[in-house]
Amino acid sequence: PARIAPPGATLVHLAPLPVAALRLGVAEVEALQARGLARIADLAQRPRASLARRVGPGVLLRLDQALGHTPEPVAPDRPAPIFALRLTLPEPIGHEADVLAGLDRLLGPLCARLRAGGLGARRVRLTLIRVDRGAQAIEVGLARAADAPEAIRPLLALKTAEIDAGFGIEALRLEALSVEPLTARQHRGQLAVSAAARQAPASDAEALADLIGRLGARLGLEALTRLHPADSHIPEKAATVMAAGFSPPAAAWPPPAAPRPILIFRPEPIRPQDAATPPASFVWRRRPRRRTAAFGPERIAPEWWLDDPAWRSGPRDYWRVETDAGDRLWLYEARGAETAGGWFAHGLFA
Repeated sequence: PARIAPPGATLVHLAPLPVAALRLGVAEVEALQARGLARIADLAQRPRASLARRVGPGVLLRLDQALGHTPEPVAPDRPAPIFALRLTLPEPIGHEADVLAGLDRLLGPLCARLRAGGLGARRVRLTLIRVDRGAQAIEVGLARAADAPEAIRPLLALKTAEIDAGFGIEALRLEALSVEPLTARQHRGQLAVSAAARQAPASDAEALADLIGRLGARLGLEALTRLHPADSHIPEKAATVMAAGFSPPAAAWPPPAAPRPILIFRPEPIRPQDAATPPASFVWRRRPRRRTAAFGPERIAPEWWLDDPAWRSGPRDYWRVETDAGDRLWLYEARGAETAGGWFAHGLFA
């Protein structure tokens, strides 16, 4: 059991304890034990000057802190604020309109707390407590942190149709599960807002984030992705897939050396029907095709510092080929290295 030593008797109670009780490091404990100082009593009886030279001043500091000769202030961390509100209803409700009305009562005060702390919500949960003590929660994520009810309410409203009220709902709890700091923005007047909307409505980052949030409420934010440029000249490695809700749009894309297809798939072999380059007629996906136009070639070499099994066929000569069936294919001829060469389809242009 814990005990409090009376004034002046601290050393008497600490003396039988091993030196490791002073919260020393492993190296310091081993150095003391090698000199026969196994207990705090042995340590307190030694001359301080020689002890400091042999094992360092840290040991004396820990001893003085344990005996109360040196203050050891403790600065506790403040608990993280909890942004949550609860609404207890006088009578059970069961209609979706009533749930939304209760949500409106909670959203205003919750957003006011977020604004007071300079924070915005990234994930919000609405918990509905039924009269039978059961509970159902709906949770949404936002593509950008928000502290305004009009940015959060539409996302939760998309999921209120999934609520099973049972015998009635008697309480609602709204909580911001994840928050982020919000940067201050300069207020814009109505004329500036209208002009910006007319000039670039599709490029507005806030409108895009709101769209991602609405889609994420239906599909899940993890299902929405965006591409960022990658440091590779290999076509299938030129972009990195990132979560759209948790990554900013790409600032700029480096211009490609030649047009790239809108769809790139795994290379599919084709069967040329002649010796032309590129083939004037060939079979692709079991159907014959006849070339009507061709543009190229563009040679792409493999990354020699990597052993990519897909590129062991050596350099490739890429062609943009249009066929009589309306296909705009991205064909390449493998020049042959460790494996046999041949013709392959690698993508489709719009």
